[in-house]
Amino acid sequence: MNEKLLQYIWQFQLFNKKEIKTTDNNDLKVLLPGNLNKNQGPDFLNGKIKIDDTIWFGNVEVHIKSSDWRLHKHSEDENYKNVILHVVWEHDEELNLGFPTLSLQTLVPKLLINKYISIMNTETFIPCESTVASIKAITIEKWKERLLTERLQEKTMAIENLLKKSNGNWNEVCWWTLAKSFGGNVNGEAFEAIAQSIPLNILQKHSDSLFSLEAIIIGQSGLLNKKFRESYPNDLFREYLFYKKKYSLRQPQVSLYYLRMRPANFPTIRLAQLCAFIKKENRLISKIIEEPDIEKLSDLLLLNTSDYWNTHYRIDEPGISKLKTIGRQTINNIVINAMVVLLYAYGYYHDNENLKSKAIKWMDEIPAEQNNITSGFEKIGFSNHSSFDSQALFHLKNKYCQHKKCLECAIGNEIFRNENNPLITTNYTLLQPANRDVSFS
Repeated sequence: MNEKLLQYIWQFQLFNKKEIKTTDNNDLKVLLPGNLNKNQGPDFLNGKIKIDDTIWFGNVEVHIKSSDWRLHKHSEDENYKNVILHVVWEHDEELNLGFPTLSLQTLVPKLLINKYISIMNTETFIPCESTVASIKAITIEKWKERLLTERLQEKTMAIENLLKKSNGNWNEVCWWTLAKSFGGNVNGEAFEAIAQSIPLNILQKHSDSLFSLEAIIIGQSGLLNKKFRESYPNDLFREYLFYKKKYSLRQPQVSLYYLRMRPANFPTIRLAQLCAFIKKENRLISKIIEEPDIEKLSDLLLLNTSDYWNTHYRIDEPGISKLKTIGRQTINNIVINAMVVLLYAYGYYHDNENLKSKAIKWMDEIPAEQNNITSGFEKIGFSNHSSFDSQALFHLKNKYCQHKKCLECAIGNEIFRNENNPLITTNYTLLQPANRDVSFS
């Protein structure tokens, strides 16, 4: 038993509530378990119980053992002065607190505890893999909606931090975020640092010249800091030195990686494509807000780099001629991780529900992402029809399943709370000591 599970059992009253007795043998009826408190103080606020013929209003504290109250020195804490009930798993010490104690050790279904232990110990793709087929489809779909919202809210918090850094400049934040998405998982942080070292208004002044944009952006990456055999990169470097001095640019110290990467994803190519994007569209946030059609927004990423990159993947290393266009999957990734997030964050920041709804609608219009996570969920029966589904499944796997937060998951809730589930039975057998001491992080 652990405290999180015990809180969950109390919150949803998953125990035998018939003829409950306190540890001093008084009749107890739970009228309201209270609201889970995630801040300082008792675990549950505003509970309501009946002891014999007296109704009590107040807070409820939950512990594994009665003695934990003394160990935590709650009697010395003003936050605990309105506690009306001490809920414990094991009543190991009589404390004479002035309010009753309830021990749940003999009241909780043994099968429920054993199922929890089994789920926590499983090594399958997700902890509830063996039972998820019994979950109602509406539960999963509604949970996906919540998961996607949580994911967008989490990304919105990151955008708000960037807003503070930019003194509220949405266009700068948009430039930084888009640059990071061009860098992908491997080089995203480096691309963001490069973008933050170049004020957008400088790039806007030179948006008519792809050569100038490449000189500034690729120059700030540090990739031009050497002597080349070819004339084009040497020309870029001379141009960069001019702009570096003119605009007092400080080159960030970043590392760009090529290892185990397809040539089309090399940082050189992605930087060249980023330059082409800024030349094509530099209004940024206004374009994202005003564009009603996700397809037209995606078309902004159909780019043509300068001719040099059609014969190069690395600087000063010529190869076979090939247009360096962005693939459809990468376009979708940039739209999902930058444009949609920026639109949702802008709507959240300005309390505009229409923009937030448009962002979610766009998610449902973008094709589903395919990777190990989505394929894992598909194998066990989850639908994955659009990026709405994919992003929700990423969040479910990374924020809940990976950390076995089954008690905070709607799917886990249905497994543990469904009255038709064999876990919730009339078997209130006392757990053997070997099981009682099981604890999970």
